[in-house]
Amino acid sequence: MQKLAIGIDIGGQSSKCGVVTHEGTILCQSVVTSLIDSFDEYLTLLANTVKDLVRQTADRGTVAGIGIGAPNANRLDGTIRYAPNLKWARGADGKPGVVYLADRLQEATGLHVRITNDANAAARGERTYGVAKGIDDFIMLTLGTGVGSGIISHGRLVYGHDGFAGELGHVCVEQDGRQCNCGLKGCLETYASAMGVARTAREFLKKDSGKSILHNLDPEKISSKDIYDAAVQGDSLAKEIFTYTGRILGRAMGDFVKFSSPQAIVLFGGLTKSREFFHDDMVKAMNDNLMQIWKGQIQILYSSLKESDAAILGASSMVWSPDEV
Repeated sequence: MQKLAIGIDIGGQSSKCGVVTHEGTILCQSVVTSLIDSFDEYLTLLANTVKDLVRQTADRGTVAGIGIGAPNANRLDGTIRYAPNLKWARGADGKPGVVYLADRLQEATGLHVRITNDANAAARGERTYGVAKGIDDFIMLTLGTGVGSGIISHGRLVYGHDGFAGELGHVCVEQDGRQCNCGLKGCLETYASAMGVARTAREFLKKDSGKSILHNLDPEKISSKDIYDAAVQGDSLAKEIFTYTGRILGRAMGDFVKFSSPQAIVLFGGLTKSREFFHDDMVKAMNDNLMQIWKGQIQILYSSLKESDAAILGASSMVWSPDEV
């Protein structure tokens, strides 16, 4: 009977779990809430979900282990450290703390558990099953609510000495710029994420005296989708917002290239659905910020995996190759 793996993608709102074959077929999935205050309660919910998935696929194969992608997860010690958006990962003082998720879930399920940062999990999934298959040097950027990243060099993820390397979303792109949730100012995440695009819209609307349809929306509730919908209708301010975003992202990507000289940069996440409005400006800004040796040499790829599947697939791949990408 074939071996199977369980991949878990933990987000601030929900946790997606799936049973995956070695070839990358997801046999079944389940989604549970992450909006739980107690770590013990969340752990019980997650463990019961895993056990249910094992039962559902018992006739298809044997589950060999669990891989998890989660914010601020550390593969070296199996912890989640100071994740501000996970309510159950907080200490007695209510502040983000350290939880030993891998060990506790292993005790609860009897299955070996490996854990990594969610963006690293997405990078693993892309290289194992997606557009980066066979590429040994690339940077994965996840453009969602925030900006995550995974750096693949010589076929291996770059973890650094403490397991936290690759926080490119928190590289400063604007000196004394926007306040970021991480405590720093001017982070790429505050400009090139869905959250960042909404912030740009609010700033631009304050200065705009034109007839943009965005003026009809509550600026405090405006979303990146609202801006995309306006751009599709030809709204010039909405297009200007994406142009601004693309230029900042592209300039940062040029800096990233200088660091690791990747063959490609892979973009993933909800914001990529708006790429028709920022792709060209992003690529131009990147090449304008590159030395001649790299100009026009870096592939820009967009994920071929379903957004809901990429992190599950990447997390599950740790069961097959824990020490490789």
